Amino acid sequence: MTTGSLRRRLFAAGALVLSGALTLSACGESDDDPGTGAKNSAAAAVGADAKLAAMVPDAIKSDGKIVIGTDASYPPNESVDPASRKIVGWDVDLATAVGAKLGLKTEFQNAGFDTIIPGVQSGKYELGVSSFTDNKEREKVVDFVTYYSAGTSWAALKGNPKGINPDDACGKNIGVQQGTVQVDDLKARSKKCVDAGKPGINAVVRKQQTEVNNDLVAGKVDAMAADTPIVGGAAKKTGKLELIGQTYDTAPYGYAIGKNAGQLKEAVLAAVKALVADGTYKKILTDAGVEQGAITDPVINGAQS
Repeated sequence: MTTGSLRRRLFAAGALVLSGALTLSACGESDDDPGTGAKNSAAAAVGADAKLAAMVPDAIKSDGKIVIGTDASYPPNESVDPASRKIVGWDVDLATAVGAKLGLKTEFQNAGFDTIIPGVQSGKYELGVSSFTDNKEREKVVDFVTYYSAGTSWAALKGNPKGINPDDACGKNIGVQQGTVQVDDLKARSKKCVDAGKPGINAVVRKQQTEVNNDLVAGKVDAMAADTPIVGGAAKKTGKLELIGQTYDTAPYGYAIGKNAGQLKEAVLAAVKALVADGTYKKILTDAGVEQGAITDPVINGAQS
C-alpha cells in the first residue's frame, strides 16, 4: 500500500486563490439549499461544552450557528436525501456533533466542490466539510483539523465478471468523479499501460459520484475507483457491487478553516478530541459502516504530502 502521497478529492493548484485576490463571484453560487439534520442518534444527543464553546470566536458564535460549505453528492459521506431533501451522511452527522460541542447549530450549504475552499477563504463559509484531504498545497490557503483517514478503493459488479485487476486495468473503462484524486491516479496508471505497449485506461468521468455508481451498476463501465468509504457505501446500498484489490494512498480528511478565523481551528480540534474521548465519534462512524477509517489523534494541519 502506498500511503499519503495523494489527496482524496482534488482541488487543482491553479484554483487555490489567495484570499486577498479572491472575489465572491469566484466562489460560485450554492445549489438549492436543503439544509441538514443529524440522523445519527449519537450526534443528535451531543450537548454544548461551555469550556469549548468559549473558544469559538465572537464573530462566529454571535448568531449561534456555523455556516458550512459541502458538495452533497458524495454518499455515504454527504448527499441529499431524495425524500426529505436534507443534506445527510456520516460526515454531516459528525460535523453537526462538532458544532453542538461548541454550542453552535450547523447550517450546511450545498455547493460545487471546487468552490468551497475559495468560499472558506472569502468568509462565505466558516467551515468546509466535504471529504477534503488535508494536504500541503491546500494548507497554503486554509487550515485543517483532521478527523478521518481514507484511501482509494475499486469496485466491480459482484463476482467481478470482467476480471478487473486495479493493478492491470489496461484497456478497461473505469468510472471516476471529476475533481477527485482518482482522475489523476487513472492517468498515471494509463501512462504505465501505454509505456508498456498496452492500451491505455479509458477514464469515464462524471460530475457526481452517484452517476459513477449508476454507470457501474448498469454495466456502462467495467469498474470504478473512489474513496474507500464511498465505494463501501455504494456496495452496501446497491447490493450489486464488491470491492476489488487493496486500498492504497491513504491520507487524512480534514475540516477546512480560514487562515483568519482566529481560534476556530483550536476549538474544532478540541471538539473532535472530545467526541473521540466520549465515544460519540466511533459510534457515528460505526453506525455508517465506515469505522475502518477512524483515527485516534486528530491534529491541526496533518498533511502527509
